[in-house]
Amino acid sequence: MDGVFVLLLFCVFAVCVLSVLLTGAGAYRRLTERDRVSYDRRTAAQYIAEKVRQADTWNDVSVEDFGGRDALVLAEEIDGETYLTRIYYHDGYIRELFCAADAEMEPGDGEQIIETCDLKISPGPTGHEIIAEMTDGTGETTRLVLTLRCERGTPE
Repeated sequence: MDGVFVLLLFCVFAVCVLSVLLTGAGAYRRLTERDRVSYDRRTAAQYIAEKVRQADTWNDVSVEDFGGRDALVLAEEIDGETYLTRIYYHDGYIRELFCAADAEMEPGDGEQIIETCDLKISPGPTGHEIIAEMTDGTGETTRLVLTLRCERGTPE
C-alpha cells in the first residue's frame, strides 16, 4: 500500500511538472514570435529611413514605377556615371537593387532584404516627403513618413 501511494504521488508530481513545462513552452513560443515580428517591423522601417537619410541630396530621392509597383529610387553618381538603388516589394520581400541608371533590370533581380507581406511607397503631398507603409505577417501596417531635408531642384 505504501508503494502504491508513493507511485501515485510521483505520478501527480510528474503530471504537474509536465503541465508547467508545456505552459512555459507555449508562452515562450508566443513571446519569441511576437518579438520576431516586432523586430522585422522595426528593422524594415529603420532600413528604409537610413537609406533615405544617406541619399538625401539634390534630386537624388524619388518614387518611380518599377515592375508595376512604386519603388523608392536613390540616385548617386560614381566616377561620372549615375547609379540607382531601388527599394521595392516583390514576391514577399522588401528588395534592393543597385544598378546603372540605364540597365534593364526586372523586380526579381533584386536582393531579398526583409520578408514582409506588402510595402507601398509613395511621395508625400508636398513632394518633400516619402511615405512607406509596410504590412507584416500579422496584418499590422507600419506607416513611415520621411521628410526630405534637401529642397527639390538645384542649390542656390
